[in-house]
Amino acid sequence: MLFRGVLLAVQAALQLVGALDLPAGSCAFEESTCGFDSVFEFLPWILNEEGHYIYVDTSFAKQGEKAVLLSSDLRAEEWSCLRLVYQITTSLGSPSEPSQLNLYVRFDDESFDRLLWSAKEPSDSWLIASLDLQNSSKKFKILIEGVLGHGNTASIAVFEIKMTTGYCIECDFEENHLCGFVNRWNPNVNWFVGGGSIRNSHSILPQDHTFKSELGHYMYVDSVYVKHYQEVAQLISPMTTAPMSGCLLFYYQLQQGNDNVFSVYSRDAAGLYEEIWKTGNPGNADWNLAEVEFSAPYPMEVIFEVAFNGPKGGYVALDDISFSPVPCQNQTERPFSAVEASCNFEEDLCNFYQDKEGPGWTRVKVKPNMYRAGDHTSGLGYFLMANTKFTSQPGYIGRLYGPSLPGNLQYCLRFYYAIYGFLKMSDTLAVYIFEENHMVQDKIWSVLESPRGVWMQAEITFKKPMPTKVVFMSLCKSFWDCGLVALDDITIELGSCWSPEKLTTPPGECTFEQDECAFTQERRNRSSWHRRRGETPTSYTGPKGDHTTGVGYYMYIEASHMVYGQKARLLSRPLRGVTGKHCLTFFYHMYGAGTGLLNVYLKKEGDSEEALLWRRRGEQSISWLRALIEYTCERQHQIIVEAIRGVSIRSDIAIDDVKFQAGSCAEMEAITQQSSGYSEDLNEIEY
Repeated sequence: MLFRGVLLAVQAALQLVGALDLPAGSCAFEESTCGFDSVFEFLPWILNEEGHYIYVDTSFAKQGEKAVLLSSDLRAEEWSCLRLVYQITTSLGSPSEPSQLNLYVRFDDESFDRLLWSAKEPSDSWLIASLDLQNSSKKFKILIEGVLGHGNTASIAVFEIKMTTGYCIECDFEENHLCGFVNRWNPNVNWFVGGGSIRNSHSILPQDHTFKSELGHYMYVDSVYVKHYQEVAQLISPMTTAPMSGCLLFYYQLQQGNDNVFSVYSRDAAGLYEEIWKTGNPGNADWNLAEVEFSAPYPMEVIFEVAFNGPKGGYVALDDISFSPVPCQNQTERPFSAVEASCNFEEDLCNFYQDKEGPGWTRVKVKPNMYRAGDHTSGLGYFLMANTKFTSQPGYIGRLYGPSLPGNLQYCLRFYYAIYGFLKMSDTLAVYIFEENHMVQDKIWSVLESPRGVWMQAEITFKKPMPTKVVFMSLCKSFWDCGLVALDDITIELGSCWSPEKLTTPPGECTFEQDECAFTQERRNRSSWHRRRGETPTSYTGPKGDHTTGVGYYMYIEASHMVYGQKARLLSRPLRGVTGKHCLTFFYHMYGAGTGLLNVYLKKEGDSEEALLWRRRGEQSISWLRALIEYTCERQHQIIVEAIRGVSIRSDIAIDDVKFQAGSCAEMEAITQQSSGYSEDLNEIEY
């Protein structure tokens, strides 16, 4: 349990800086909302008459209603930290639908708001959220959304929002909220605030490092109350919310003695610790500077830990924690690049290679047709294939090696594969981890069963202490049972494949895995769009699986429930108009001798007419194909996807993996042109 008392809590009597002194994007809600305005379509946030906070509660609102507050235009040209002091309260008991506080960022050129942070846990005191904002030249707004849950006394309050230049793990401990650092409570030893007028220690404590006077503050832990061997005190930083890598610096002071151990750890969201620094010799009696190489490619906390072996361990003091994106002076290691470790094989093998020549992995391309599926990237591009039919003997048919990966980091490996032939699927494709220093191979994944001819997604999380390489190997156990193995879209990212930030679908994207997202239908009956997984009921039409994973969901029309010329229409939610170009991408499947039409329309607010953006007519391919649509619209609008049934029941049409992006489709167009030889899938329309 985290102790948020006098030491580290945000107290009700918190002394706040006046609103005029707060930087842009900040507000103490003393006399006004500092340029934050309630959005009139929703409930207003109420400014407390006595100041100190804004709130929304069930005294004037119902369950499910929301209040939205929007900031003025902001910029973060340097890395910034956004801190929110808040409280969520509820009725006694555990409500099935708790209140929720959400924080979004709204960029000028995007139609969707990006969720930065969300909380719904009730508390009896103020809590602090710390959010890293990566530097960007784009203008943006902060949006605070409170959604009331069930209960007669549900309420949400915001005490302060503050945006400052710097990293959220930095702190000089001069403010009462201590930058969101918390003490892990221990009955005998804890981190305390030192300096200023505080005199609650038996030890003779130093002056702080920031001001080098009694006016400043720092954190310290004292051994005087230690009662047991190996008593531990932990000071925990806010969790990082954006990837960072560089040098962590801090000042510390040790009272001379051998009965304490001062260490620094990193801890990820799964609770895995890694020691990144420990005191060697105690240094001088004054403040000592420590420089620690710190990499947080995924959310991490920094933990300052002091372990005492007895009551004569003295004290440890800590002050002025800072971070620099530049490596420490003694660090020359090049940071890991996810781009260099991934490949879609459109240009070449990227940084992958084979261990021998011969009938191993071959980069191939299949033209759109009704008999053989194309690649996974676009349906028209390149992928790798191992053809074990041409081997003269059973056994492995060649290894495909990935680039070297630094040790002691957690990785998420994703790739797509398809199996053809093979009576027995088991081990037809396997993935090994090759430890370079020890020349050891460890199998971490293999095919068990798989639908034939369907692109399937595999996800593997792994971590090894030493540098490693990922190795793909196709196996043919028997001369009489060989086939084809296809491989495409290999990506390697830092962190777990199942971490919350990777499982959350980004704004403007829909894979239809959970529901229909923000899409609606003009009508719902047997002849409308349906969400489905696996094959469609009618043979010789429709996909065998979805595009996202091969076993997930997609949207389609069932032609056997419709008549010739009948339409099904899928409508996006209203999209905010912005200046500049939009790029809409999605995958479509039009296979079947009687296939009709697939149209995409733009409908602007206030207009009765719809503008055609894109159209495909008739049978296209047995593969999922990618559509790229570029358009501009500065007014609120909707995108409408319309499928029209063809001349026969073999007319199923499906879509999957819809994605709205700000900016042009130029980069994706280049890939499509190179892999297909034409740019028919790109439509550019301006309104």
